[in-house]
Amino acid sequence: MTRATHQVDAPTVAGWLAGTGHVGTDSDAVTVVDVRTPAEFESAHIRGSYNVPLRLLDEHAHQLRDRLGHRIVLVCQSGIRADQARKRLASVGMDGLLVLDGGVPAYAAAGGNVVYGRRQWSIERQVRLVAGLLVLLGTLTSLVVPWMLALATFVGAGLTFAGLTDNCMMGRLLARLPYNRGDEPSAETVLDRLPTSRAA
Repeated sequence: MTRATHQVDAPTVAGWLAGTGHVGTDSDAVTVVDVRTPAEFESAHIRGSYNVPLRLLDEHAHQLRDRLGHRIVLVCQSGIRADQARKRLASVGMDGLLVLDGGVPAYAAAGGNVVYGRRQWSIERQVRLVAGLLVLLGTLTSLVVPWMLALATFVGAGLTFAGLTDNCMMGRLLARLPYNRGDEPSAETVLDRLPTSRAA
């Protein structure tokens, strides 16, 4: 499958961060922004990356545009949420945005420097579990209570919508649970941690 022009592979990013790869036509440093939940970030993240949960990024895109430079690699578990972040930041005028193809697992497989902490299921894995359980529950209970089949139909419709629009409401809801949010910092704290744009 052909990689989209806004995607970058893990070995390339690993080379950039190690200082052995060519970044571009200028000397801008690469900033890696991880858009997963704080709990996922704590579980495993690229050394030197900055955690900006997708919810905060969506709400504070203009502030991020003014704070960050234009050599950004967006990261999540698989690339889906990172691409949502790319589209949101592009909508406020940011360019030079790249999405790490395959996310943190691909970066680790490429020999990149990954920091590991307390293990945490990714949002994608949690969505698969919850959706599977709801479909199973709806199907089995429909043998006794026929209208419960509607639960399985509703979940199936939701997953179809998520696939067509690349926007998973179940994932967004799960990301808001205390288990996933962990010690979620305020937007001000997140912004203060980010490097200042050299162009600013």
